Amino acid sequence: QVQLVESGGGLVQPGGSLRLSCAASGFMFSGYQMSWVRQAPGKGLEWVSSINNGGGNTRYAGSVKGRFTISRDNAKNTLYLQMNSLKSEDTAVYYCRRDVDYTRGQGTQVTVSS
Repeated sequence: QVQLVESGGGLVQPGGSLRLSCAASGFMFSGYQMSWVRQAPGKGLEWVSSINNGGGNTRYAGSVKGRFTISRDNAKNTLYLQMNSLKSEDTAVYYCRRDVDYTRGQGTQVTVSS
């Protein structure tokens, strides 16, 4: 079955960096557009970034553009999110998502705090 497993979250100080990974299995990863979404405490899901199946086209929410970079390695069935210049408002649970049906993983917590 389709499985998405996020990792790489943690506690980081403002201005710091983290790299999230999402290991995909149970489907042909290279055939699907993927996204990262996040949910801050007490708020709804927020779209962060998307990448097409080949990796050549990417899009970002205005709040993260210039700070976050989405990428994928189709040979490793893995999606990444490089997060730089982190801010307290980036604190959230981050999920990777298969866009065709909005399947998500269990999420990884990112906390930005001094």
